Amino acid sequence: MLQVGDSVPDFCLPNQDEEEICLRDIKGRWIVLYFYPKDNTPGCTTEACDFTEALPNFENLSAIVLGVSPDSPKKHRNFIEKKDLKITLLADEDKELCNLFGVWQLKKFMGREYMGVVRSTFIINPEGKIAAMWDKVRVKNHVAEVQAKLEELQK
Repeated sequence: MLQVGDSVPDFCLPNQDEEEICLRDIKGRWIVLYFYPKDNTPGCTTEACDFTEALPNFENLSAIVLGVSPDSPKKHRNFIEKKDLKITLLADEDKELCNLFGVWQLKKFMGREYMGVVRSTFIINPEGKIAAMWDKVRVKNHVAEVQAKLEELQK
């Protein structure tokens, strides 16, 4: 897993509108990059809605919020429309970015083992380095924690 202080390698992924979003195009700003397992599931929906609700606060901090999951752009578009989300979702269907960040891991649920996304959030500073990170995120109050950390980092 990438750690605080590591430079983030360049990446490009399609968003919900099939537009390519590349790190090189958004570098120079604060980025909140959060990884989640699947669109339209309870925890992922809560997290996406919480980030949407807090989006004006992040924008006031000159930060962009990007959600990443292995779902397709079409699934992301449906999720956004169904839940009236305002954040950008990136489709990592080949799990390249998930692997790069180390969030594609072996998980256990009800005695079954499988590969999946470990819910994680990274704050990337304008220089393209990881300034803060959370792994195995608990959704409740997470967005407020991320916002508070971003405010602290910008002081």
